Amino acid sequence: MIKFGTDGWRGVISKDFTFDNLKRVALAHGLVLKELGAERVVIGYDLRFLSEEYGKFVAGILAGMGFKVTLSKGFSPTPAVSYATKYGGYDNGIVITASHNYGKYNGYKVKESFGGAARTEFTNRIEEKLPKVDAVSVKEGEFKEEDLNTPYVEGVRSQLELSLFNERNLKIVHDPMYGAQQGLLLRALEGTRAEVTEIHAYRDPLFGGKHPEPIVEKNITALMEKVRAVGADIGIANDGDGDRVGIVDENGNFVNSQVVFALLLLHIVRNRGLREGIVVKTVSTGYLVDRVCRELGIELKEVPVGFKNISEVLVREKVLFGGEESGGYALMDYLPERDGLLMGLLVVEKMLAEGKSVSQMVEDLFREFGTAFYRRIDLPVTEEEREALEKLKENPPSEWDGLKVKKVLTIDGLKIIFDNDSWILFRPSGTEPVFRVYAETPDEETTEKLINWGISLVKPN
Repeated sequence: MIKFGTDGWRGVISKDFTFDNLKRVALAHGLVLKELGAERVVIGYDLRFLSEEYGKFVAGILAGMGFKVTLSKGFSPTPAVSYATKYGGYDNGIVITASHNYGKYNGYKVKESFGGAARTEFTNRIEEKLPKVDAVSVKEGEFKEEDLNTPYVEGVRSQLELSLFNERNLKIVHDPMYGAQQGLLLRALEGTRAEVTEIHAYRDPLFGGKHPEPIVEKNITALMEKVRAVGADIGIANDGDGDRVGIVDENGNFVNSQVVFALLLLHIVRNRGLREGIVVKTVSTGYLVDRVCRELGIELKEVPVGFKNISEVLVREKVLFGGEESGGYALMDYLPERDGLLMGLLVVEKMLAEGKSVSQMVEDLFREFGTAFYRRIDLPVTEEEREALEKLKENPPSEWDGLKVKKVLTIDGLKIIFDNDSWILFRPSGTEPVFRVYAETPDEETTEKLINWGISLVKPN
């Protein structure tokens, strides 16, 4: 079954993600674009198995349907395609990628003309067209190929205060996790005093046997070790398609994504002086962002998981910054898309602007806004356990370990918020066949207790 999740359609290569199914999706997408009067489409692809071949295949189909199609000349990260879509005047962008999923997956992401993830209404229309594609006959058309990475890197550079990167020598370790950001951080900092060391900067479609997701500590242990080994100031990791970022401090310690969100927001408002618009976060994001927004006097909106839900808000309201727990953040006015390269470099820019190390910035954050220790566990889930969650939503607990429940949210799974801002969230993933349990409290031990309690509620046996 072809179904678009929180960010595109994904499937196991040769089982679900086949040329036949890809043709159906491309034809359905093309039919929707025809109805909208669209003319120009840009396509990029990552470094997974067959991604280039899939990209050329889709380009040929859409060109055969009469669209003017541009294909990336070589691999490109997702934000490069989004940048091309917005600033190149394309009606839609497509990325052949399964993002942070394991190597056996591939996928099809759609970007709307504003450069952001396709909204649910749009992907629903593609799904609705799938039964009609059998009647469509198309011959492969001609398309052109262009370098998408160079203009994207220049766009990233345009958003940085590059003079700060020339004020002192700086050591950065970059781990693109064998993905599509490889080589691009080096290019973004050309001509500065930054010394960049890359690891895992070559093609390995199996991602070294790991999950190419940089917000999980066990996935970036090599980066942590390398930062310590070379005495780097910071480690930056990006996922398979380069829209997510993970940060390691100067001591080789992992900095979780909730903390990174708060650090970026503080930098954008206090150091860069940007204040116009609201902040949007997904429901799996923690309380530090809430507290920062209260202190800065900025409106905060909470939406279901998936960057497309942040895009939904962008169409209706002025959005300053958007982000989610999965390590994806965006300066929405510049590019309403998660950008792992730009966001990693903005953390470096904050360090340089304040003359502080990453660990000092985290200490300052905790001192001003309180400590926060976050954890997420991904579990295989049975139908019985899904039913247990539905029952829990109908009858949530009123307290836990002496903490009273302050608020219950059911916009995406079940989020229980306690009176000291601690929280726990249960939700099935929209991109993987797993069940996620998230928790955050002011100390590590309590977070562990809370997440174990949560697991016991949905997996009683």
